Amino acid sequence: MTVLVTGSRGAVARTLVGLLRQRGLAVRPASSRPDGPDAVHCDLTDPSTFAAALKGVTSVFLYAEPSRIGAFVEEAVGGGVEHVVLLSSSSVLAPDAGKSPLASSHLDVEKALEASGLHTTSLRPGSFASNALAWSWSLRSGRPISLPFPGSHSDPIHEADVAEAALAVLTDPGLGGRPYTLTGPESLTFAEQIGILGRVIDRPIPFRQVTRDEWKQEMADHIPSAYADPLLDWWQSNDGTPVELTQAVPELTGHPARTFTTWAEDHAADFRE
Repeated sequence: MTVLVTGSRGAVARTLVGLLRQRGLAVRPASSRPDGPDAVHCDLTDPSTFAAALKGVTSVFLYAEPSRIGAFVEEAVGGGVEHVVLLSSSSVLAPDAGKSPLASSHLDVEKALEASGLHTTSLRPGSFASNALAWSWSLRSGRPISLPFPGSHSDPIHEADVAEAALAVLTDPGLGGRPYTLTGPESLTFAEQIGILGRVIDRPIPFRQVTRDEWKQEMADHIPSAYADPLLDWWQSNDGTPVELTQAVPELTGHPARTFTTWAEDHAADFRE
């Protein structure tokens, strides 16, 4: 068994590579900017990099890049890949997923894999706890965090739990071939998450409520309007409403999903000056 792990510079993939190696499995980390002596070049937007990366591979951990998914699928099928584990998103479950820039990229890849006949497992996390890292910019600059919907709920999941779920479906044939919606163990508002972060780093973290337009203007250099509006719509839909949680993480990993407090403790250095 040789596992190609795409996006190997990312937090989930980097953790997964380590877990697979601990199991003694052959791992091929891959990235558009490979680093490390055993990393290979695989740019999911460049089909010329697919053949070499997939040579001799039996399983793939795949990030959801839709632009050249047809070529990737063709190369994977022709190369004898037996199982693809896709890092998708729970946003594909929304009724208007096909119209949302946030969801459609994941949905397009899921559909391409389904049509290919490849044995596929889709992991659909909700909100990554690591989204909170965006708040570190405000902390370092001494400004309050701007929140358009401080009472909006999400289900923050630790990247280590996503990696462990991927490990489970890659190494246990009985678990693959179906989608899993992954959540953290708690539905928390943004204000509650900030409160937890403040307690972990032992300092108050101020925030201020802003309008949608004010937030879009602040984030214009980081988030294009085409993505900002669906994101704001999603937050607004969850304002004051807890999100539904699943038991997929404990079912796959054998332990409770890590709390946001645990994530904050693991990343406290990112929020300290």
